[in-house]
Amino acid sequence: MKITDAQMLISAVDEKQYPKDGLPEIVLSGRSNVGKSSLINKLLQRKSLARTSSSPGKTQTLNFYQVNHKLNLVDVPGYGYAKVSKKQREQFGQIIEHYLTNRQELMGAVILVDSRHDPSDDDESMYHYVDYYDLPILVVATKIDKVTHNHRAGNLQRIRKVLQMPSDAPLIPFSAMTGEGRAEIWQWISETSQTKIED
Repeated sequence: MKITDAQMLISAVDEKQYPKDGLPEIVLSGRSNVGKSSLINKLLQRKSLARTSSSPGKTQTLNFYQVNHKLNLVDVPGYGYAKVSKKQREQFGQIIEHYLTNRQELMGAVILVDSRHDPSDDDESMYHYVDYYDLPILVVATKIDKVTHNHRAGNLQRIRKVLQMPSDAPLIPFSAMTGEGRAEIWQWISETSQTKIED
């Protein structure tokens, strides 16, 4: 996938700030510290366009990244982090819910889960919440390079089972270190958004 242009458009706190370019959007969601920023940087072939942090809960806005002037990737606040106050979590939840239910440009959702562990209750809730609104979903199992070869298939199968994913639902193992899964994720994004990213 050739990325000729990638830029962060805006960090938005409400819909008045959302881009008005009419481009298709794919939302990226997952627990705090699951590796969303690393995924974005790897997808866009940029080292630090999305800020990575060892402090979970860093993303507290909807961050819009425009790709090749054809598509926007939307990074939403990570969920499930205890040090973020209950009031903040409720605010984030309202922002995300409003975006998912009202944004006409939204074409699909990428939900990130940590391949080393079973999906959390929050992961399950997000998966079924997005599925309820009939949005196409791609589950990405991050940090797959940290899983031994012997445990890989079993871990991926556990993710399917815990999330109650249909047998034909897409699940892609991904590593920000090696780049494994990058091409497959872009293929899903291109097909789901009906966008040919490359010129």
